[in-house]
Amino acid sequence: MLVLPLLSNLATANTSAIVCTAGQCLQGYSNTSIGVTISAPGSPPALLLPGQYTSTTNPQLLHNLLTSSSATLSPSPGFKNSTSSLALPLNVAQEPGLSIYAGPLYSGQPAFTSIPSAPIGANSSTPLTLRSLALSSSVWIAINSPAPGNSRVIVWDSIPDIAQLPTSAPSTLTLFDIESAACSPPCASSGICSAAGTCTCAPGFTGPSCETCSPGFFGPGCAACPSGCKTCDDGITGTGRCLDTTPTNAPASCNCVNGVCNANGSCTCTAGFTTAANGTACSQCAPGFFLTSTGDCSICQIGCTACTDGTGVCTACKSGFTQDANDRTKCNPPPSITSSGTLCPPGAFSDGTNCTPCSSSCQTCTAGTSNDCVECAAGTYLLNGACVSADANGVCEGSALIADNNKLECDSCGSKCTSCKIPNFSSISTVNQLQCTGCVPGFFLSNGKCVQSCPSGTFVSPQDNLTCTACDSSCTTCTGSSTFCLTCASNQLASSGKCVATCPSNTFSSSGSCLTCHPDCSTCSGASFNQCTSCPPSRPVLTNGRCLPTCSKTQFFDPTSSTCLPCDASCSSCSGSGPSQCLACASSSEVLRAGTCVPAACEQSTSVVPGLGACLSELVFVPSPSSTDPGAAPLPSVSGIDAPTAIATPKRALAWWEILLMALGCAFIFLVIVWLWRRRARKQRAERTARFAAQRQLDPVGWRWRLLRFGEKLFGHRASRRAKPNISNPITGESESVQMAKMRAAEEARDARDMDKLLANYEYPRPRGEVRVQHFHHHFQRDNAGHERPSSLSSTSTLSAPSLYSQVTGKPHRVPEPKEPVKQTPRDITSRFSTSTIDEYYLNPPPPPPPTSSRTGSKNPFWR
Repeated sequence: MLVLPLLSNLATANTSAIVCTAGQCLQGYSNTSIGVTISAPGSPPALLLPGQYTSTTNPQLLHNLLTSSSATLSPSPGFKNSTSSLALPLNVAQEPGLSIYAGPLYSGQPAFTSIPSAPIGANSSTPLTLRSLALSSSVWIAINSPAPGNSRVIVWDSIPDIAQLPTSAPSTLTLFDIESAACSPPCASSGICSAAGTCTCAPGFTGPSCETCSPGFFGPGCAACPSGCKTCDDGITGTGRCLDTTPTNAPASCNCVNGVCNANGSCTCTAGFTTAANGTACSQCAPGFFLTSTGDCSICQIGCTACTDGTGVCTACKSGFTQDANDRTKCNPPPSITSSGTLCPPGAFSDGTNCTPCSSSCQTCTAGTSNDCVECAAGTYLLNGACVSADANGVCEGSALIADNNKLECDSCGSKCTSCKIPNFSSISTVNQLQCTGCVPGFFLSNGKCVQSCPSGTFVSPQDNLTCTACDSSCTTCTGSSTFCLTCASNQLASSGKCVATCPSNTFSSSGSCLTCHPDCSTCSGASFNQCTSCPPSRPVLTNGRCLPTCSKTQFFDPTSSTCLPCDASCSSCSGSGPSQCLACASSSEVLRAGTCVPAACEQSTSVVPGLGACLSELVFVPSPSSTDPGAAPLPSVSGIDAPTAIATPKRALAWWEILLMALGCAFIFLVIVWLWRRRARKQRAERTARFAAQRQLDPVGWRWRLLRFGEKLFGHRASRRAKPNISNPITGESESVQMAKMRAAEEARDARDMDKLLANYEYPRPRGEVRVQHFHHHFQRDNAGHERPSSLSSTSTLSAPSLYSQVTGKPHRVPEPKEPVKQTPRDITSRFSTSTIDEYYLNPPPPPPPTSSRTGSKNPFWR
């Protein structure tokens, strides 16, 4: 149950205050206490209403307060989280929960309650005395309706004055529930939605929506299974019936198998068992016993000290005994013969010379005492070498063993029996008639046998928690008592332990029983929380098989049709149909008046405060300058309350990462430009090459070669070597190797001619009028103009021509003198490997001789 403090209806007197929203402050008189009060030295305090505030929020007064280094915050109840720090932006918001106020317009003494940590019971309620209330975002409350005939209304928004609800509201409202709407899917009734959007489950419940019981819990309320139960019939539809008890002194608790654990941690084995070699107590047969096919340890035959498991064949006999040739499970005693060779009869033994009668306890013996019996007298049985009697139940005297008329010994009861009997025991009784009377812990007694669980049709008696007792004839299975039926005979259904013809309300039929519906449902078709067919009043909305507490925010629940209907377009939430049933307004320019949304008509150039549903001018009374009200004292002058925020934006230096990004961006742009330029150059070069090839007919392969290259490029292959075109002279048809050989020969000839021409172009200085003496032979060749030109020169004779020194002294110069070349026009100089020369050689025949002209000049010697 929620606990809210009682509020005083007495509002405090109006005091001068500054109330601000994000963007506007208003100075006047106000008792509003919702929000956070901010104060700083040198500035008046201001009340910040819910909203987000930044350093640029108007007006200047608010900016100065928010950016002051010495500002402090004082929250009203429910706004503590908003004052954890003054870091901007400052978000003033109510914590998830409900705030109530003694006066209208969020005035007077406030009280706050957060979302509870556990679900509120369907029958719980809390009275509220208030005039206004505030809800945080995504939180709803269920209250009693002020309208007659409707007992439940969902409120999603803050209400500035409950007097403005659709009808006249009572002064006291009742709170039924409060939850967050952040969970999807919504929580079941056993969980409550937290502000984080997760369901908090009640003890015993689990699941994403708290829809089912935790293991070990049962029933609609998920109660814990009975103490001492290892497992029980758990779950929402479980009965809590103990399916597997946790026995006291269970053998497993002291590393024991067939025995009972003692308080000191030791184990008392059932007869015939002992500790195994691996240390597990009571897990193998003791000496003189063998393991049967049923898991029991049975005693070996008389005279046998060890026998084989399963068959009981004797593997070792007592001293003097021999194995029976016909029955290998037996060992025969030695014959009793006197010294004269007389065989003593049964009941006597040889003392050496005579046959002496056995002890009265023995039927046959090997000596005269009662401990020397081979077989005991009638009515007695051999136990540890002595003969003992058996009671009326066949239990050997002084032991928990049972008398065996076949073996004439005291044998074990069984591996799980701590005690046993043979009813009406006599000399003709057999061990097949044995009945257990006690079991090791963890086993139950059923028809004389120790079993791990009671068979169908029986139940564990609550008197001894040991005996399996038969159910009543009307039940096929039962628990706790013979008449508390789990399933019934004659096609009837078990409901709360009774056999009925049809299942009652709030239950459904399953496997012959009437199981209780999920606690969310009134009626259902199955055990799950999404199999409801009708809903309880606390969760009236049936949607996709689930019973939910509310419709969506813009809908209301219609009890007549049991459906959710849309609110009027003017309402953001409502309690009924039509524009007069609003609980809050959809438009930010309207306020609630008697359940109807009307234009706000805010004064002082204010607007409706978001989330509060009231004008800022309603929260603050600003007296007019001509007011004569004596209670309205003059307001102090406050600077900056109407001035917009002036913020000087300082220039800041670029951070290192910004400079790095700019540099990388410039480098990237430069690389892109270079790449585009090179791409354009390659494209232009390719176009020129294509035009040249087309002009010179250098593509002899035609369209087939182009089609092949297109296919190779399309599929990413390199150019095929086998399909590479064979370049040849289109005129002469010569192969490439022949063309290359001719080119080398032409170049060599050209080199010789170029050297001769170079040497011939040198002139030697000599005195004017002196006749030059030639010491070499001139070779002339007539050109097209009929002039003779030297065609070749001897380098040796040319370099030995007379020099100025030789002419003056009359002595020949011993070394060649430097020569000064004669200048030629550029058109007379030809490149050795020009493109035009090679192209003309390969692709065109030699040009015809030029027409005779008086113009002289060097020609390309390649065509000479």
